[in-house]
Amino acid sequence: MGSSGVAVSPACIEAFNRLKPERKYKYIIFNVSDGSEEIVVEKTSDDGDYGAFLKDLPKPDCRYAVHDFEYEREGKRSDLVFHVWVPDEAKIQSQVFFSSSKDALRKRLIGIAVDIQATDFTEVSYESVLKKVTRGL
Repeated sequence: MGSSGVAVSPACIEAFNRLKPERKYKYIIFNVSDGSEEIVVEKTSDDGDYGAFLKDLPKPDCRYAVHDFEYEREGKRSDLVFHVWVPDEAKIQSQVFFSSSKDALRKRLIGIAVDIQATDFTEVSYESVLKKVTRGL
């Protein structure tokens, strides 16, 4: 359980383990169950197009996501990026809940390279994420 008392569904860890070592997915989008009791898998995708990932982030609602972010730096590379999507348009209650519950999920995901908390699409643009991923290179 996280600080907000939310649990993480075992399916979240199973999906992450299929993304991480197996590279079965390009990204996973997580949501919170209707009763706000558990973080659940909303969608998995093997679509490598970054635009498809962005389209799956709902503008008025909060989500968590893990993306296998690919980029060119002395050859093709990829890093796992954890996103906390908390758009300004979302209800304040949802923004607070997602921000305070992120650690419940994040601490269970071993191998994440970069964490990004975003309130609008400029903060999750390919260029913005690329800057954060390559900062230490």
